[in-house]
Amino acid sequence: MELTEAIVKAACALGAGLCMGIGAIGPAIGEGNAVGKALEGMARQPESTNNLRLNMLIGCGVAETTGIYSLVIAILLLFVFK
Repeated sequence: MELTEAIVKAACALGAGLCMGIGAIGPAIGEGNAVGKALEGMARQPESTNNLRLNMLIGCGVAETTGIYSLVIAILLLFVFK
């Protein structure tokens, strides 16, 4: 194995790790914040529970796509770019 090939493989592995590390913590923090604020709103105004729950689930679904995109990029870095 050539030195440049080894460097490329190491860079891909490092990039995949960073991608998942950074790409997983952002949605986790965002979803936790969204759920916490939605629960606070439900506690203050119980009559708006259905509306808050629907918007919270839609927001969590949108935020989770960031984690899924980073997973796809990490898989591409590990298995496709060799």
